[in-house]
Amino acid sequence: MKVDGSIEKFKARLVIQGFRQKEGIDYFDTYAPVARISTIRLLVALAAIHNLVIHQMDVKSAFLNGDLDEEIYMKQPEGFVMPDNEHKVCKLVKSLYGLKQAPKQWHQKFDEVVLSNGFVLNQADKCVYSKFDDSRKGVIICLYVDDMLIFGTDQDQVDKTKKFLSSCFDMKDLGEAEVILGIRIKRENNGISISQSHYIEKILKKFNFHDSSPVSTPMDPAFKLSPNEGVAVY
Repeated sequence: MKVDGSIEKFKARLVIQGFRQKEGIDYFDTYAPVARISTIRLLVALAAIHNLVIHQMDVKSAFLNGDLDEEIYMKQPEGFVMPDNEHKVCKLVKSLYGLKQAPKQWHQKFDEVVLSNGFVLNQADKCVYSKFDDSRKGVIICLYVDDMLIFGTDQDQVDKTKKFLSSCFDMKDLGEAEVILGIRIKRENNGISISQSHYIEKILKKFNFHDSSPVSTPMDPAFKLSPNEGVAVY
């Protein structure tokens, strides 16, 4: 999908049957750290105050980058079974989509790569990384699974970070940030505005309410409310 919600291309992906995994044998942790929405809002506010450059990047097939700690086997994919070796199975050396631990292993991989390059992990939000030199020039990376915002003191710092990330992962450069998690980011003369009008319009179209007339109140002001006289449920 494109940032505006329209279809960019169709693709197929091999997905493993993670529902057949057994906890304590095939996987242990299933968490997927993501940046808080309040963190993203705070970083955008800082960008407005300090006139930071905001760019966006996307990791292609992010979960395929994760290294596995467990020993996992899978059946040969249908249509790709090796002749005369039908009885054999595949041993995974990398993470696949569908694995219970795939999100955790991806974040662990990204964490190791970024920290080894001199970035510092934010202790308040484990998905925020920063790197500044003595002249106070640098960048802040905000990660949400495979979407990331890069806040830089100047374009050169952002470009250096993009080059580093692209050398480690297969990345898609989305340029200046426009939409992140349904939030539209728009830079204006007097600062930066964020809104979810794009997301709201998408929801209205989904439920066929996009032609409805707008009102200033959430419900009919003439509607009379009555106290709840029902029986309490315990």
